[in-house]
Amino acid sequence: MTRLIRSLATGDTPPLSYPEVGATRTRPLPAGYQHLRVEVLVGRGRDVFHETGTAVTTWRMHRLSGARIHAESPRAEPGTGVEVSLGLGPLRLTAPCEVVWTVYEDDRTGFAYGTRQGHPESGEESFVVDLRADGTVWFTVTAFSRPARWYTRAAGRLVPVLQRWYARRLGRTLRKIAAG
Repeated sequence: MTRLIRSLATGDTPPLSYPEVGATRTRPLPAGYQHLRVEVLVGRGRDVFHETGTAVTTWRMHRLSGARIHAESPRAEPGTGVEVSLGLGPLRLTAPCEVVWTVYEDDRTGFAYGTRQGHPESGEESFVVDLRADGTVWFTVTAFSRPARWYTRAAGRLVPVLQRWYARRLGRTLRKIAAG
């Protein structure tokens, strides 16, 4: 049984591990962190917007990208606990998070989660799908983070490279979803 599921059963969830909650929504991103912004064109039209927005907010995008997701709810809502894990066997990293904001609008859908105590990093990451005036649909990942564990500190400059790779992977996953 995962830590998240155990903590849900006991009601003892770890607190967020950073003070700048919501900064991926309000900007500018806080100083003292690595910043990430990746934009990926995923398609065109309202149908693509709805399909990809739903994939983002129901954890489908993460699951299809290869991540394991354990979430307290089937859809992203503020306060929802989420445990994301990547890797295999002893190299699997588990990352406890909490949804800190959501947006469900006619031309913008997404959410951000913040890191809880026990996450390898400290910070926040947002996943937003936008339907722009020209009909194009864009997926944007915005994040700020810094190492919170010895192994992410030791990995140094490799961590931002892996974060950028994963953000692009999520974009490619959404592009495949949009293509059917």
